Amino acid sequence: MPTSIAITRHQGQDALQLQAPDGARATLLLHGAHLVSWIPAGADEQLYLSPRSAFATGQAVRGGVPVCFPQFAERGPLQKHGFARAKPWQLVTAEVGTDDALAVLRLNDDAATRMVWPHAFEAELSVRVAGRTLEIELACSNQGDAPLSFTAALHTYLRLGSVMRASLQGLGGLAYWDSVDKRAATQHEDLLRLDGELDRIYQGVEERLLRGAEQGHGQDLTLRDGDRRVAIRQQGFQDAVVWNPGEAKCAQLADMPEDGWRQMLCVEAAQVLNPVTLAPGEDWAGMQRLELL
Repeated sequence: MPTSIAITRHQGQDALQLQAPDGARATLLLHGAHLVSWIPAGADEQLYLSPRSAFATGQAVRGGVPVCFPQFAERGPLQKHGFARAKPWQLVTAEVGTDDALAVLRLNDDAATRMVWPHAFEAELSVRVAGRTLEIELACSNQGDAPLSFTAALHTYLRLGSVMRASLQGLGGLAYWDSVDKRAATQHEDLLRLDGELDRIYQGVEERLLRGAEQGHGQDLTLRDGDRRVAIRQQGFQDAVVWNPGEAKCAQLADMPEDGWRQMLCVEAAQVLNPVTLAPGEDWAGMQRLELL
């Protein structure tokens, strides 16, 4: 019989403390449906959270897993990364099961969202922790009488021991848009090494995963950080964004320490280059799965 999880407080915000029977833990804010901590069973913190992050109404948290919706970055008329990450979400369910802990939060349109994005919608974020895995799913349904289109991402900040010793494996052969150099290119090496500002949108990541599964071999992205390995898989999201601000840009971010760029890498399950379009009554869902190997 599942056991309900009560709302608690974290950094002055309403939050859910998820803890699976095996000890896996996660902390999810109702503000922005923002995951701010993931500690696998028998391990330590896997997400980066800036020590200078503001936990304030209407402001986005720097680090963890921000929800970018219904717009990614500044690719549209809305505020950067959309409004979802700065809105209060409603609790649908939060419970501990036999071998996991699960929470579901919901966001509906209101007068404020309709002023900037005139659509009736319902979004849900589901977070599940068990053992050494974390699953985050973002879903959206069109509840209006006209089509709607959006872009979205799970803006996952992964903690690093040192960016100079870290790399991301599994990108070889993928085309990408370089948002720093403003050009299209192809990743020729399978291993991406990190040494400065990086902002790329890789295409066809989900297709690569599906093709690998059909051929009987894995095509996960893998973060390599010293002896640590984190496998990163996605479903429903076609793109993956890889971002690190680098030294110069990090120094300009008021909610990041100057050396914060050395301790994080964003690997984001994203739908950016081809927006999702939903007819009235249609649904969409995308998921990112992380596993500490």
